[in-house]
This record gives sequence, structure tokens and C-alpha cells, in this order.
Amino acid sequence: MLPNHQKQVLLQPIKIHKPSKVELFPSHITLNGQRTSIDSLLTTSSKNESWEAEWLEFIKEWYNSSSVIKVQTSGSTGTPKSIQLKKEFVAASALRTIHFFNLQEGDQVLHCLPSRYIAGKLMLVRALLGKLDLIAIDPASDFSILQNTKFKFAAMVVNQVHKVLQLPRESWHLDYLLIGGSAVPQELEEKLQTINTACYSSYAMTETATHIALRKLNGNTLSSYYYCLEGISVALSEQACLQIHMPGLEHKFLQTTDLAELKDNKSFRILGRADHVIISGGIKFSPEQLEKKLEPFISQPFFISSLPHEILGQQLILMIEGKADSLLEQAIKKTCEQHLSKYEQPKLVRFIDQLPRTANGKLKR
Repeated sequence: MLPNHQKQVLLQPIKIHKPSKVELFPSHITLNGQRTSIDSLLTTSSKNESWEAEWLEFIKEWYNSSSVIKVQTSGSTGTPKSIQLKKEFVAASALRTIHFFNLQEGDQVLHCLPSRYIAGKLMLVRALLGKLDLIAIDPASDFSILQNTKFKFAAMVVNQVHKVLQLPRESWHLDYLLIGGSAVPQELEEKLQTINTACYSSYAMTETATHIALRKLNGNTLSSYYYCLEGISVALSEQACLQIHMPGLEHKFLQTTDLAELKDNKSFRILGRADHVIISGGIKFSPEQLEKKLEPFISQPFFISSLPHEILGQQLILMIEGKADSLLEQAIKKTCEQHLSKYEQPKLVRFIDQLPRTANGKLKR
């Protein structure tokens, strides 16, 4: 359990700074150090499918006459679907991030996420509302730009963070890094302890216009708990799944299928997904919890799944990305025996050339 003084730090933004008035549709945006008129962007053609065309199309959508934007869910828990979010609701999310990280007018922030997804769209909205200097690069970049440009803030997915950590530590400077899109692997968390950048994991979904809570990953105030941003609280359903209470929701609260443990109505831990639970021999297993136990010892991408079984109902299996390898299979089985209880151990280990993923890299179970 964290000391009281650390709890207080975690529950508060880095420094609250609220402008008296925020303009949702400013006439200019600063892109790559240049003050650029929105009118010029609205008349710029974007016929190709490049990453630049994606953010340009979103700028046009933000400034159109509609009160909503259309966004696509990731598809990690089902078929991707299109939903609508009110622009004021999206702006409120952007402002919460600006306030938490104390982003000031003129601060350089790195935009390296695909703008077809909500996380990439929010980087543009933050830049507009906060009058930030948005440095936009290809999401597939090698991030060498960090070696000659200082940034206040960036948001990335896990595979991008791995690229950044391949750069010499002393060659780049970034104050705050927000990591989202999927759970942060334990091995990556350990690497983050060696850098000066303050790193946060986001609890987010498309329906809430990105993150509603943050978890500190390194430094003196690291935690296993997520802490809600300003104006947001959480509760649990009868099934122990997280409920999100926040201004602007269509209904009283947003019900998730994430199994959670609450410290209070502002802080929580995610245990897994209710719709991922496997019942084998009458015992309920959370695959995410089993994976967490194995994560430090298996270097290949993997996940826990199940197959029908006439006696157990379902039997646990472990899916490994890669070519079938009898020696590796035996080593993995031994690892399972050492780190899982008798009933938690997968009955089968199966190899697959490539684990199924969504377009933005999330595993599809």
C-alpha cells in the first residue's frame, strides 16, 4: 500500500491550470512550429490514404457544421462499430489532459498516432484548445526526431514505446509519456524505470473520448491503481464490473465489462474482462490474471484461451505466436508448472504463425 503522501500526489494533476475561456474552434493551429490558418487546411486536398490525410480529414470534420464527430471502436471485444461523440464531450476530455499535464500555450507535443482512431483525434483537439505546438510524424516513425527536439508530452501505443527505448537514453528528452491502446507488459514497465520521462498508462475507451483515469508507471509515485481524472468517478456493478460516472454521458453511467477492484470511487485496479472469463471444471479463470503471472517468463507474444472439453466444459490452452517448436513447448510447459497452480495450468500449448490483432494492434481473443 502506498504511503499517504504518495496517494495525494497520484490523485492530483501535476499542476492545475485552467484558462478562463477556451475556444473550441480557433482560427489557427500551430503545426510543426508554424502558425497555420484553419481556412487553409480546410481547402487542402487529401485524396490519398496517408497518415497526413487522416489528420487533415479530422480537422475538416471538427470544423464542419455538425455537433458530433464519428469515431470507430477498435474491435478488440467484437465487431468494430461507428459511434458519435458530441464535440463538447470530446473537448472536455482534451481539457482534462491539458490540465493534468499542465500543458501551456506553445508547448511542443508529439502527434504520432493514427488519426482515424479516437486517441489520434484527441491529440489534434488538445493542440487546438491548448494552443500547443503540434509536431506531427508518421506513426510508423523510428522516433529519431526525439534526438534533436524536446517535447513536453506525447501519447503512444506499446510498440512505439519499444522503438523509443531503442534510442540512447541520453539522446532524447520527453517530459510526459501517455501509453495506451493495450495493457502495458511487465517487461516494458521494468524498462521504464530506467528513464527520466514520467510515464502513465491510460484507462480509456472510444466511448469516453479516450482516458478517464491514469496509472503512474515509474518514479516515486508508481502504482498498480488507476486514478480518475477531474470530475470522474467509478463504481462496481453486481458482477464486479467497472461503471464510469462522468459528465456528458448519454445515460447515468457507462457500464463496462472490465472486472475491477476499487480502492475508493476515484481509484481502481483492472483484473480482466468478464467476457473473457473461462469456466473449466466449475472454476472461473481470468486469462489476463494468468497471463500476468507468465509474462515475465515467456518472451514470445501469447495469450490464454480455451477449447471445448466433454468433462471440464472448457479446457485452458496457451496460444504462442511462432512456428511449432517441441523444445520451446516443453520449456513453456515447465514454466507453467513453476508459476501457475495445478488447476491454472493450460492443458495444451498451441503455436500460431501470427496471433489475431485489430488494425491498431490489440489482440483479438
